[in-house]
Amino acid sequence: MIYRTFGRTGLQMPVFSCGGMRYQQSWDDMPLADVEAENQRNLEATIRRAVELGINHIETARGYGSSERQLGVILPTFPREKLIVQTKIAPEADPAVFEKHFEESLERLNLDYVDLLAIHGINNHELMWQSIRPGGCLSVARRLQAEGKARHIGFSTHASLPTIVDTLRHEGDGGFDYVNLHWYYINQSNWPAVELARQLDMGVFIISPNDKGGLLYKPSDKLVKLCDPLHPIVFNSLFCLARPEVHTLSLGASKPSDFDLQISSLELLEQAGDHIGPIVERLDKAMMDAVGPELATRFAEGLPDWESSPGYMNMQIMLWLRNLALAYDLVEYGQMRYNLLGNGGHWFEGLNATNLDSISEEKFDAAVKPSPFAKQIREWLAETHELLGGVERKRLSEGG
Repeated sequence: MIYRTFGRTGLQMPVFSCGGMRYQQSWDDMPLADVEAENQRNLEATIRRAVELGINHIETARGYGSSERQLGVILPTFPREKLIVQTKIAPEADPAVFEKHFEESLERLNLDYVDLLAIHGINNHELMWQSIRPGGCLSVARRLQAEGKARHIGFSTHASLPTIVDTLRHEGDGGFDYVNLHWYYINQSNWPAVELARQLDMGVFIISPNDKGGLLYKPSDKLVKLCDPLHPIVFNSLFCLARPEVHTLSLGASKPSDFDLQISSLELLEQAGDHIGPIVERLDKAMMDAVGPELATRFAEGLPDWESSPGYMNMQIMLWLRNLALAYDLVEYGQMRYNLLGNGGHWFEGLNATNLDSISEEKFDAAVKPSPFAKQIREWLAETHELLGGVERKRLSEGG
């Protein structure tokens, strides 16, 4: 295993982390007595395989159903100093509730402390304020740190770039020590936040590079061909880890063998640029061939954010998904994300184009006028809805 210093925490972090949202019994909390023996056996085998490979960072969250309780059976069987354990607790308007939830998580994990405690899902400015206001959740987290119950404090986010940057720059209560965020080949928009985190000496954990990074564990035939001779998972791992600003990638294993592909990338990491350079060129060319060089790089330019958009549509996300479907045949991925619009809450904000026909041309044209593609936007959104719509989705934690 390769390790990187996780920013100011000083932790020697494996470049792959064992994420805890795919191997648990249920997305609903449940008593351990109701967990099936085979599921628990698989979870424990997965954790043992991770540690055997040197992946000693075990990452979970209160919101991951039975994950914490099930981990609480296996984690105490390892020497505590050999593990880096992270859990995540959602912010609350009442910080006493946040503290109560953390204490419950610590009890479920059957540990005296966690190495990393993240405020889970600072996805908009309301949740950011709940976290950083005087006496808020960050203040509580720092007190828990002083009590020895959490070694380092960070946050996870699915927010827009400005909100992420605002949170990174927060200095009250000592600010944050690390960040969990999205950044990978198909979505590089958060790179300024990654760079800023590095400047602030913060740890950088990449969320879901295989799932949200394009359903890479079941890639399209076209993506496989474009990434040849590497598997898309190996390519994406190298793409991310080639940047020293990135410290670790979440590997959401559902079974012990799920580590194999990522681990195979380590022997290539020293010459990552040589391996990924030609693939990046092919992927970039495929995008430009599919949608044109202007739309490939400027699709979001001049478009309103979802709150200012007619019908609260998230046009930027929809056009991004359209590009991915046309360039790489990421239709299943596009359907998963497109149909989450309207069902994802603050984790994936805005609506899709279901009600596009009810929006007047005058109102729509005024909203997209600053876009260099203003005349085509409506047609493209209708095309996207035809291609990707029709299957209602929910977040995994809501059963879908």
